[in-house]
Amino acid sequence: MSILDFSSDAFIVSFFLYCAAFLLYAVAVMGKKWSNRDPLAHMNRWGKRAFIASTVALTGHLVFFVTRWIGAGHIPVSNMYEFMSFLSMMIMVAFIVVYAIYRKSLLGLFALPLTIIIMAYAAVFPQEVQPLIPALQSIWLKIHVTLAALGEAFFAVGFAAGFMYLLRTVDFSGKDKTSRRQRGWVEFTLITIVVVIGFIGTVFAFRSAGYEAVFVQKTVGIDTEVEGNSTIEKVIYRMPPIFAPYNSEVESMEPFLGMKKPLLETPSWMNGVNAGRKLNTVVWSIVVGLILYGIIRLIVRRPLGQALQPMMNGIDADDLDEISYRAIAIGFPIFTLGALIFAMIWAQIAWSRFWGWDPKEVWALITWLYYSVYLHLRLSKGWQGQKSAWLAVLGFLVVMFTLVGVNLIIAGLHSYAGAD
Repeated sequence: MSILDFSSDAFIVSFFLYCAAFLLYAVAVMGKKWSNRDPLAHMNRWGKRAFIASTVALTGHLVFFVTRWIGAGHIPVSNMYEFMSFLSMMIMVAFIVVYAIYRKSLLGLFALPLTIIIMAYAAVFPQEVQPLIPALQSIWLKIHVTLAALGEAFFAVGFAAGFMYLLRTVDFSGKDKTSRRQRGWVEFTLITIVVVIGFIGTVFAFRSAGYEAVFVQKTVGIDTEVEGNSTIEKVIYRMPPIFAPYNSEVESMEPFLGMKKPLLETPSWMNGVNAGRKLNTVVWSIVVGLILYGIIRLIVRRPLGQALQPMMNGIDADDLDEISYRAIAIGFPIFTLGALIFAMIWAQIAWSRFWGWDPKEVWALITWLYYSVYLHLRLSKGWQGQKSAWLAVLGFLVVMFTLVGVNLIIAGLHSYAGAD
């Protein structure tokens, strides 16, 4: 067994240990209703067990990280698989720091799923070790990426606590316009999470089935009179093609549920050889996610937010508000150093300029400005409670777009972080 194989095994083991820790947190929080003993003692006892399991899982995750570093010969944060794996590990580090301060077992019930989902999302991408491009062969890679990820991890914990606050305080039985609007946005957030889970499940399902469809796509430049201005490329789908690539022909396609050819063609204004495949993936994710959401709704027979709210009973909303704020306050200076200051120093060394308006640079700045506004409104304008919680939730969506959307959709100097 090579060290990279051992690293992959450590990744899988830590993933299932995180799942076990999540179940222990669920027993700690929800099992207090079933226990004949003191509910607080039950939560503390099982909360400690869950925390120990989380620590063991994090240890396994660290083993994965170190062994992959040794096997690859460089810090494993240079592609989407490695970075998202590292981010999930940093979320656990941030959670353990916050848990050590506040000792709230309920936080684990929401922070652990974030780690699990991001780890599963990381596993969607190619896992082969890739050599570093010249721009990444620098000590600043370690400094910039690790600090940026740690700052974003604390933002994730702030999101978890903020969303818990909303579940605790939103009136799910109110008939007024404000209550209905708040319920709608809480449910939309949960639907988004379910869609992500649906995407991960869909990718693994079709990957396990070995599905493949191959298209031959012809792309033509603006000046069609120039000889050789058109190119022909093969586009491989790993999911049944609802949308075929624009201006393409089917080379081979496995039938799926009676579908022997694509239903639609990708619009011409969507540029790029992989535009059709990305659109197809998004559509599949939404369809499967909505089906999964519908199944869950049939099981619980009420909105998910309303189903989750009883778990918040007995939890001090002010504590959740404080945890969300403190996590973001800790993460902000770390993110400032990693994502902006050290990033600009590295940019000056690598590209002879501190700032180049690259999409990733722009969105890192947007993220920083957003959380600057959050802290300003919190400290100067007294925005606490639900206002602060909604800002924490929206802020993490900005973070995830910066990490995922910019890397995979928008072309730029940071496109190396994407997947094949």
